[in-house]
Amino acid sequence: MTSDERTYDRRRLRQWLAGTARAEGIERRDLLRLLAAAGVTAATAGALARTTPAAAAAPVGPATTAGIVKPLPADRFTVHGTNAETRWQALRGTGYHTPNDLFFVRNHTVTPALDAAGWRLRVWGDGLRHGRTTEFTLADLRALPATERSAAVECAGNGRSFFQRQQGETVSGTAWSLGAIGVARWRGVRLAEVLRRAGLTRHAVDVQPRGLDDPFVSGGLDLGRVRRPLPIAKALDDVLLVYEMNGAPLPPDHGHPVRLLVPSWIGIASIKWLGDIEVSTTPLYSPWNTDLYRLFGPGHPAEGSAPLTRQTLKSAFELPWDAPLALGRPHLLTGRSWSGGRGVRTVRVSVNGGADWHPATLHDPPRAGGWTRWSLRWTPRTAGPTALLARATDRDGTTQPDRTPYNSQGYLFDAVVRHPVTVG
Repeated sequence: MTSDERTYDRRRLRQWLAGTARAEGIERRDLLRLLAAAGVTAATAGALARTTPAAAAAPVGPATTAGIVKPLPADRFTVHGTNAETRWQALRGTGYHTPNDLFFVRNHTVTPALDAAGWRLRVWGDGLRHGRTTEFTLADLRALPATERSAAVECAGNGRSFFQRQQGETVSGTAWSLGAIGVARWRGVRLAEVLRRAGLTRHAVDVQPRGLDDPFVSGGLDLGRVRRPLPIAKALDDVLLVYEMNGAPLPPDHGHPVRLLVPSWIGIASIKWLGDIEVSTTPLYSPWNTDLYRLFGPGHPAEGSAPLTRQTLKSAFELPWDAPLALGRPHLLTGRSWSGGRGVRTVRVSVNGGADWHPATLHDPPRAGGWTRWSLRWTPRTAGPTALLARATDRDGTTQPDRTPYNSQGYLFDAVVRHPVTVG
């Protein structure tokens, strides 16, 4: 995390506590009531247990589901309501970038049907010269200098189910395994370029993009359309307005016609189906940068942590859960590791539940905002169940721990995952 991001986190927490951040359409007391209803304190563990199943194994999903447009074959996806996570075995042999048809889907409501020809992006707010409003069509954005980059998008709750599976802790939210991540080659225009053309002034402090999907209702409260502010320093750094994904126009489930890409940050920052961007001279507030994406529970401040920004370090095997492996035959174990920091430097693998560790062969250089593919050859000599483990270390010196500190909403799981297999 950069010093600018740390400063932003600390400032936003102070503003939330003081009630000085500006909100739109919802009172702070209502959001506090929503927070309490969601059960984000230690005293509500029993209620959380009734809302989040233990999920010892990923459920089998249908070929399609309401709210998602693309097919979701059960051998490729696990469906969680209006969300779908990629099965890791489906990624084996697919190359560095996640194919569009295998990319996970995170929807707050349902995928909207938007007409690219009639789409407009409205950029407005008192952080622009004379408070003016500027509109951009898709053709306008395509006419601007294009930028292309490979980057991951990952849900903040990726790995959430392992709080229960490995640590015996009950958390709320979608019970993702590790498949709520994908890496794509994105093409678009820098947000900084659009803001400059819209008349950005030096007084702007926050930029708040908003999606065009349906308003999100939770706990009986209408929270409005998904939106989340960014500090102006981040907005002018590496953020893109994206209109292509892996060389094709953005698919409907992934933000057609234009989405935001905020590299290395939690997925909620990369707003899909972008409709407008507010540029403000005062701090902006939304449920998605305070109540819903902060850490609560024992070990965290009573009022919650600072808003979440950077993603954590993780590793996954490209194998089914409980995969059968033949005794005495060579196997090529493959997987991927990734970090919200400066890229993965080393990966070590254990084939006997953590008793011994072996260096994996890395197949990609460390990439900030992406992942590194790796492999290890193994010939099992003992029959029976065992656990495969992969532990990554990134270039910042961060190493995956054995346990992730608890938080009641199950965000930022980064512990080494025990992947069961059976030899025989």
